[in-house]
Amino acid sequence: MLGIQHERSVMRPTLLALLLAAAGLAPVLSRAAPEGPRLALPLACQVGRTCEVQHYVDRDAGPSVLDYRCGRRTYEGHNGIDIRLLDMAAQRRGVAVLAAAPGRVARLRDGMADVSVRDPGVKVDGVECGNGVVIDHGDGWETQYCHMARGSIRVKVGQVLKAGDPIGLVGLSGKTEFPHLHITVRRAGKVVDPFEPAAPQAERCAGANGSAASMWTPAARAALAYKAGAILNAGFAGSPITMPEIEQGGIAAPTASSPALVAYMRTIELEQGDQMEITLTGPGGVALASQRMAPLDRDKAQAFALVGRKRPVAGWPSGRYSAILRVWRGGKSVLERRVETQL
Repeated sequence: MLGIQHERSVMRPTLLALLLAAAGLAPVLSRAAPEGPRLALPLACQVGRTCEVQHYVDRDAGPSVLDYRCGRRTYEGHNGIDIRLLDMAAQRRGVAVLAAAPGRVARLRDGMADVSVRDPGVKVDGVECGNGVVIDHGDGWETQYCHMARGSIRVKVGQVLKAGDPIGLVGLSGKTEFPHLHITVRRAGKVVDPFEPAAPQAERCAGANGSAASMWTPAARAALAYKAGAILNAGFAGSPITMPEIEQGGIAAPTASSPALVAYMRTIELEQGDQMEITLTGPGGVALASQRMAPLDRDKAQAFALVGRKRPVAGWPSGRYSAILRVWRGGKSVLERRVETQL
């Protein structure tokens, strides 16, 4: 057996941990944990530019969800950190998964296809992690890296690694719908939230100000700073597009002969009541289209909006076109981006 399990599994389990795993539970350490390895960013990407944090550890022991900042950027039972790429085009180009800390390769799995669980006939029971690697950092500490690309794993069991060494590439294997790295930290078989490793169970989360207990290096902690969600994709197209087309990547830029000019945005981790807004302007600041979408009826792992205008009879005036993309929450703009294109 390979010994690398799915995201909710327990590595080198004690009897108690094994029973909890059988029940579908992934316990988070409830007492102050001894200082573990310092963790560098485990992905060769720029957070906020070429990747974003999608989910955090679920710190709530019950049916509700709670991330380390008392927010809801997680889902029931999630035991790690998900860092996603912008689209499948980025995944196809290849993004390296990196050892977060020095250690020795303890276990690995390769050979699973890079296929979304939304595709018909995909079965991942018992192998939800997909292609992955477990690194032993000593004193009971381990990191697990999941959803890597088939055939990309470049390390061997027993190999000694330094922090930052490449171990493979981001893929779409296991229980996943989008290209991302899932990383779990464990000590003695129990899940540890690297953002709040020593938070007592009574606190459950650190609140709005966080704490200084993070296991991340200063550089990684700065890169992974908590956000109110994110605008994952934004740009222009020459005709209406769909969410699956954005996920595949490679949206063709509009031209002077395009039948329409469409500005689009895809967001992640928005909250119930949030509103997405797009304002499209042409050369000289001429208003072309603007729309604020209806408030979201529930929290959304991802959401999509677009606004556009058909080509005028006389054609598109040459010049620079721009779009302002915003997300409104409680009457305030919490996310904003400007994109431009030349026709």
